[in-house]
Amino acid sequence: MPEAPMNAPFPMPAGPIGGPAAWFGPDMDRDRSWAMTYTGAELDELDAAIHAFESSGRDLGSITAESFPLPLLKPKLDAMLHELLHGRGFALLRGFDVSRYSIAQAAAAYLGVGAHLGGFRSQNAKGHLLGHVKDLGLDIRNPTVRYYQTNRKLEFHTDSCDVVGLLCLKTAKWGGESRIASSVTLHDEMLRRRPDLRAALFTPMPTDRRGEVPPGMKPWFDVPVFSWHEGQLTTIYAGQYIRSAQANFPDCPRLTALEHEAIDLLDEMANDPAINLGMEFLPGDMQFVHNHNMLHSRGDFEDFAELDKRRHLLRLWLCPKQARPLPPLFAQRYGSLEIGNRGGIVTKETTLKFVLEAQ
Repeated sequence: MPEAPMNAPFPMPAGPIGGPAAWFGPDMDRDRSWAMTYTGAELDELDAAIHAFESSGRDLGSITAESFPLPLLKPKLDAMLHELLHGRGFALLRGFDVSRYSIAQAAAAYLGVGAHLGGFRSQNAKGHLLGHVKDLGLDIRNPTVRYYQTNRKLEFHTDSCDVVGLLCLKTAKWGGESRIASSVTLHDEMLRRRPDLRAALFTPMPTDRRGEVPPGMKPWFDVPVFSWHEGQLTTIYAGQYIRSAQANFPDCPRLTALEHEAIDLLDEMANDPAINLGMEFLPGDMQFVHNHNMLHSRGDFEDFAELDKRRHLLRLWLCPKQARPLPPLFAQRYGSLEIGNRGGIVTKETTLKFVLEAQ
């Protein structure tokens, strides 16, 4: 794969992008049509599908849209996927009583719903297709530790897949609110305020892989924060890992002062409550976010002392067959760019698996 040219000219939209994905948090807080509730019949169908799967003796890896049919719920899931990919870019499904089920049963339900949205992708070098967002007491100063394994605040970022989903099993004692922000809005606002910094975000920036390095690749990848490709703004961003690449890899390309200022302003704007949307998770909530035009984050939290009460979310990285085309440079992070078969993290040691305990 050719090296990404640094500071080379890249295409940009001529002006503001707008559209349904360009929203502001306070407006979304007033119009909560993105928060959908299961009907009683849909919950009964999901419950029957859970028990049919359990009775079959099959393992989680066998779950597909075909093997986990949800005919009543499918129209709602199809509409939600269209809204994710072509509308506001996020959705919440509420009303699943997760307390009624074991973690294995809840995972089956979540994978069954997720399978109707896209294929599952590996979320780390261990090959976990079902991720666990939980404080494992790890030290973020360790260069292989990722923020979701701690109780530290997550800065606004994207994940390396088309759609990321979270199922809330248990909430923290306090904190841990989910926050999302439209990267289309951030682009348009930055164009309005600082067009010079907007342009800086269309040049590749080295991003730390946190020790999860695919064969033949460097310990960082070079992709612009903003890419204008086939008439769409596509975003890939992890400011914490752009900064750690600068600190940890002396041989990676150095950011210019303008590029540092650009990501600082991007973070400042994403954290502005006039732009972002806060979302409190309840047990059983399923949140889905389109990574290509949304950033997401999480606040610090304090957990319960009792192990069985601690905050715990299940996560899916999904690859829909209806997803958008991606810029060629994304191959450094996504591997294949084939729609319906891309994204995730795979190294030489990766073995794909589903696990029911955080590790």
